[in-house]
Amino acid sequence: MINQKPTRLLVSLAFGATLIGTGAIHAETLAISCGAVGQELEFCKTGAEAWAKQTGNQITIVSTPNSATARLALYQQWLAAGVSDVDVFQIDVIWPGILGNHLIDLKPYANGVEQEHFPALVQNNTFDGKLVAMPWFIDAGLLYYRKDLLAKHNARPPQTWQELTATAQRIQDAERAAGNDKMWGFVWQGRAYEGLTCNALEWIASYNGGVIVDERGPITVNNPQAAAALDMAARWVNTLSPEGVLNYAEEEARGVFQSGNAVFMRNWPYAWSLAQSSESTIKDRAGVSALPKGGADGRHAATLGGSQLAVSKYSKHPQLAAGLVLYLTGAQEQKRRAIHGSYNQGFQGEGVLW
Repeated sequence: MINQKPTRLLVSLAFGATLIGTGAIHAETLAISCGAVGQELEFCKTGAEAWAKQTGNQITIVSTPNSATARLALYQQWLAAGVSDVDVFQIDVIWPGILGNHLIDLKPYANGVEQEHFPALVQNNTFDGKLVAMPWFIDAGLLYYRKDLLAKHNARPPQTWQELTATAQRIQDAERAAGNDKMWGFVWQGRAYEGLTCNALEWIASYNGGVIVDERGPITVNNPQAAAALDMAARWVNTLSPEGVLNYAEEEARGVFQSGNAVFMRNWPYAWSLAQSSESTIKDRAGVSALPKGGADGRHAATLGGSQLAVSKYSKHPQLAAGLVLYLTGAQEQKRRAIHGSYNQGFQGEGVLW
């Protein structure tokens, strides 16, 4: 539940209200780049347009590729060229250090509102002493499952990957024998991009396979636990996952699961609201749980992800763009996105939204 002080709720509107009230600056048009995975583009558009209506400005929405890898490459091209056509960028949680030299410091505009966000995210978004982005939404890998199929076949949400493998195979075979030859046991992100890296890191961590590069620098991933995790995933292809999973990103996996043709799916929280939508084939038949452990001695592990909003230092209207960022990352807008789009948000202290 959000319980923000009124002054903090309105901090991001102060820029637009002041400018309009004094008539110091005429209406401007800002461009914001938005992802298009699931409902990202729709929520970005409606949120930005609400800000524009309240401040008397105009908004242009710039759609970008679904693939985080492709989006980063596009951003790097634009920013390296000093393009001023995009004012606000939606950036991944691991990009502040990559793009930080091209982004403005938001702290002078935030008036301390960043202290309402989880400190770890603020620290993550601080580059070279500058707050180069504000937290927008938090992601963590989740296991989705068909609770109706598990009940039908007397199964439970799996606690280990071994249990998932056995349950997925058993239900897949039974459903195919009953006439659904399109049924698969498990779909995930297998394309050679950032999403596969997230999946692989989860498998390895769940097996206690360590990290690829430890905090001191040496590469430590070459160990039996990590090898067992990756061997397990390789065996899924063409058994309980289609061969096409090797070209799946988030939306391809969701498409199979939401059409009713998969028992389990690994994806981000955004997929929940879509699975529960009135147009969904599996409405009220999906469940969600933590990703499985790598055996009895393993642990549940999920990649922490999410998006931030940043202002390009090449923007012609940095103050106005900062106002847009603060509005979109503010408590009221984040609450709207959480309720209607299942985007996980986080504020520390008096305003916590899960």
